[in-house]
Amino acid sequence: MADDLVVARGLVVAYGRRSAQLFGSRKRVPVLHGVGLRVGRGETVGIVGESGSGKTTLGRALLGLVEPTAGTVTFDGADITAIDEKGRRPLRRRMQMIFQDPMSSLNPRHTIGRILTEPLVLHRFATSRKAALSLVHGVLDRVGLSRNTVERYSFELSGGQRQRVGIARAVVLKPDFVLADEIVSGLDVSTQAQVLRLLKELTSEMHLALAFISHDLSVVRSICQRVVVMREGRVVEEGPCERVFTAPADDYTRMLIDAIPLPTVDPGWLTRGAAAEAAVPG
Repeated sequence: MADDLVVARGLVVAYGRRSAQLFGSRKRVPVLHGVGLRVGRGETVGIVGESGSGKTTLGRALLGLVEPTAGTVTFDGADITAIDEKGRRPLRRRMQMIFQDPMSSLNPRHTIGRILTEPLVLHRFATSRKAALSLVHGVLDRVGLSRNTVERYSFELSGGQRQRVGIARAVVLKPDFVLADEIVSGLDVSTQAQVLRLLKELTSEMHLALAFISHDLSVVRSICQRVVVMREGRVVEEGPCERVFTAPADDYTRMLIDAIPLPTVDPGWLTRGAAAEAAVPG
């Protein structure tokens, strides 16, 4: 489609492992088997499946963090599958990732201010640290963190605050595409609602293309327009969330839906999460 931003076609990813054969020859173990995916500009696409389904490997292949054995990834119409690090460097600003565990992705030796300002200076969004800090203050305001967060370290923040910092780091460079990998799986339900509502608002405001990886279909249904269902490294079903959730075509998808803790997903839970957040004294 003309408005597609990220397109994967026939992706095959295989990891090597040592075999018991003489001289330790390596055997390639396929993880993705000819996977196709598209994410349009301003669209949020969920990638779901059980552990080991290949969804995280697919996400990393889209960002060039994993090299595919076969297939292609195009970004904004250009094939980026085999470009070298020098060629990929300009894409780093336009393609960002929010990690599952922000604690492991935030340098504990650096203040939040340094973590957020350095990319701005590196990519020449700001000519000085003072100018970068001004931009960071604006982003912190938007993600619901106080400006004095810049003086703190990641270990001084709660899990929800760290995830907001992870979102701030991803959007501060005004990217076109963001990959979010299981970003609310370790948070309580109330904090999940707050983080998901924030992400939904930002994707709309910034017209972001978002690939949202999760094992929880109720979360995906709350923020995604389309969903891709993966099993054992293959896409077994994909389509608009409304259609897939109400009339799944594959037995595996139906099994995942039946496993949702809430049989009927409540579309208002994000709004109520926002109301609960506002009711808490500052």
